[in-house]
Amino acid sequence: MSEKENNPSEKKVWTEAERLELSAKLDRELEDYIDSLDKKVYTDGWSEDRWQEEMEKHPFFMTKMPENPAEMSPLLEGLQLLKYSEEYNTPNELAQSYKEDGNFNYKHKKYRLAILNFSKGISNKCEDKDLLAQLYNNRALAQFKLQNYRSSLNDCKQALNLKPNYLKAMHTAAKCYYYIKDYDQCISYCDKILNIESSIKELNKEIVTLRTQAVKSNKLKMRDSRLQDIKEKNIDKTKEKIKNIIKARNIKLDYSDIFYDNQHVHLDDRDMLVWPVIFAYPENNQTDFIQNFHESTLISEQLEELFVEPPAWDSDRRYQIKKLHVYFEGINKKPCRIDIDKPLCEILQDEKFIVKNGTPWFYVLVADSREETAFLKSYF
Repeated sequence: MSEKENNPSEKKVWTEAERLELSAKLDRELEDYIDSLDKKVYTDGWSEDRWQEEMEKHPFFMTKMPENPAEMSPLLEGLQLLKYSEEYNTPNELAQSYKEDGNFNYKHKKYRLAILNFSKGISNKCEDKDLLAQLYNNRALAQFKLQNYRSSLNDCKQALNLKPNYLKAMHTAAKCYYYIKDYDQCISYCDKILNIESSIKELNKEIVTLRTQAVKSNKLKMRDSRLQDIKEKNIDKTKEKIKNIIKARNIKLDYSDIFYDNQHVHLDDRDMLVWPVIFAYPENNQTDFIQNFHESTLISEQLEELFVEPPAWDSDRRYQIKKLHVYFEGINKKPCRIDIDKPLCEILQDEKFIVKNGTPWFYVLVADSREETAFLKSYF
């Protein structure tokens, strides 16, 4: 026997062909072993049609929290505790976690949830001013998406107080000022942004466009403001003219504003008065509102127009013009009967008449009826 064969500690040197042959042999033996095992169906795993649902329930893969807290697994509770507990996290760490949650919700367009996340982060009062500024800025962006422009602007100001040259916050502030139509402030912020960006040679085209729009809108706003001032001055002149004409007609008014609503006394193209007038029918608890009763129109003419077709409440056609008596309540709180064949202006000039709340009132009753008797007795 040779010395080489007598030394068991010496390793055999395998050729490449021997290695391949041995590997193939082992593979065959493994396959034979697997084939010899009893065939069983694995029932503990996730079925093919439910794997996505099962993944959603796993704490490491779920994309949203369970709606029912009772369904939260112990592992998920532990992870939540580790992430949000003040015991295990510093204020800065908590703020960072809420910021990440807010960014996730913002990315998926869940802006209200994002605002809640960023607000939680802000409430932790972290000492990192840069992080706190980011939280305010991100909340401003979420508020802007919901068109809460003033809330967004307030958050931008908070972010800029912490970080004065915070370009993202300036961008959002400029857009907020545009949407609340404070164009001067919008232009001011655009100028600040462009001034900063000019130093780094990266002018923001959106801001350049926004500034141009703000300048144009500001000019239109100033023009509209001037036109409104002119209109109001003309209205004031017209009102003063109406008051002077009423005074010249010796028509008495109470102390109320005769121009308190849009349906007030006005002038025609010949500077004649046109009044809003109310006819009341005490017997039926009904009224007619005449928006444009010209002062030269006879009371009887207006009544004829009202009763061309009998109203639903006058099915018996009792309200015939020649059978009607019309009254007004005089300055002495007594009913005064009028001559319906006189024009409105002449009635209003009666020394006992006073126009209340800018609208003359008249009471219409069937002549010599029980209702007329009751109406007159109510004043005595």
